[in-house]
Amino acid sequence: TLFRSATDMGIMNALIAAFTLLVVCLPEIKTCCSSGRTFIFPKESSTNGVIMNPEIPLELDAFTLCMRLTSELPNDRDIILFSYFKDGDELNIWREVDGRFSLYFRSSDRDSAVMFKLPPITTFSNHLCVTWESSTGLTAFWVNGERSVRKRYNSGFKVQPGGVVILGQDQDSVENSFDITQSFVGEICDLNMWNYALSCEQIHNVYKGLEFPKGNIFDWNTLSYTVLGDVLVQPEDEYETQENQ
Repeated sequence: TLFRSATDMGIMNALIAAFTLLVVCLPEIKTCCSSGRTFIFPKESSTNGVIMNPEIPLELDAFTLCMRLTSELPNDRDIILFSYFKDGDELNIWREVDGRFSLYFRSSDRDSAVMFKLPPITTFSNHLCVTWESSTGLTAFWVNGERSVRKRYNSGFKVQPGGVVILGQDQDSVENSFDITQSFVGEICDLNMWNYALSCEQIHNVYKGLEFPKGNIFDWNTLSYTVLGDVLVQPEDEYETQENQ
């Protein structure tokens, strides 16, 4: 016989019931854009980008930046993920040519950046967050709700306001001097940014699509932006392009 007693059968039934309850109660992981809208960068370009209009100035002694992105660009190529330019590169986030991810403050010199080894960006939805606090310098990247090792970077630094944020291109001057070999190709959505570091629980909620604080710098649901060149603003499940906001 498979079970030696009614007790064995009872234990097995209890385990099956507990597993079923666990599966039913697990929160749904968010893989689609929250508003249904996404920015599609269809090809390598020195013209395609999106200017982001912040709700408050980027005067930062801490921040959290989150986004969902997909790309099939090769691993041996620089990819700009976020460019904030003032008198120079004020705050940039990259996928480096060696596959690492990086944060730069007021520099484009690789020796001045903080680097992280993370899973690669793929054609499927990847949720990426970056947190930084000036008081300690502690910096972390988060991929699909999981935090990297924390590293100390530029404690005491303050990001200055008055610059321009662009997605899809690295600015070597304000809104200009783009390099096609560093451009982003793929899709970006659910970009939110805060002027403080979110907690672990809050970042998990952002990833899962649960309740979380409204982004006070950029909020994806109320985002103001200007499209440059051939960037599509597209619902995920439709094929009619949307007008600029």
